[in-house]
Amino acid sequence: MIEAERRLVLTYAPSVEARAALAALFALDDKLAETLRTTSEPMLGQIRMQWWHDALNRLDSAPPPAEPVLQGIARDVLREGISGASVAGVVDGWQMLLQTELDDAALHEYAERGRRLFEVAGLAAGVDGADLVAKAGEGWALADLSGKLSDPGEAAAARRIAEGLLVEACSARWSRTGRALGAMVHLARLELDGVPVGSPKRTLRALWHRMTGR
Repeated sequence: MIEAERRLVLTYAPSVEARAALAALFALDDKLAETLRTTSEPMLGQIRMQWWHDALNRLDSAPPPAEPVLQGIARDVLREGISGASVAGVVDGWQMLLQTELDDAALHEYAERGRRLFEVAGLAAGVDGADLVAKAGEGWALADLSGKLSDPGEAAAARRIAEGLLVEACSARWSRTGRALGAMVHLARLELDGVPVGSPKRTLRALWHRMTGR
């Protein structure tokens, strides 16, 4: 999702607090992606990812360190019903990319990245329908991954699983509190359909979703 689309999605959040929570989760997801992108050795990647996992868990018992992303999570995401441990599930998903081969089982585990991000964002926004949110997040994460994998077989597998998950999420009518997440789902589906990022069709689809929930 390009920055302009991300800014648009954030305006769909039902409150200032929900918008801040989603922005903080985006920042964490970006940081984890950057961590893997700048790590050439799998063992070093595991160490760096474990640091993030442990740091998020520690937010439940201690103030955040002087790290902007962790400070944003502590300030804008953690509240009643949302713990640092629950946010750490996003890290678990990203860690699967350190495997040498991404079979279907590994891809399903990787989808934890999106499932946890959507579940936490949904809690912050007061979204109903946990099962739909979970499937939507998994499909979003796998759609995003499918366009970044260099192995054609792995990319096709990620796309196949994503399509199955996104069909149900895109056919549902999302409540007003869930439309930021719903817009992300529809944009992911358009990406799978080959509609390029930056296309006016993507913006129009997101605007239609904002008005109708469809």
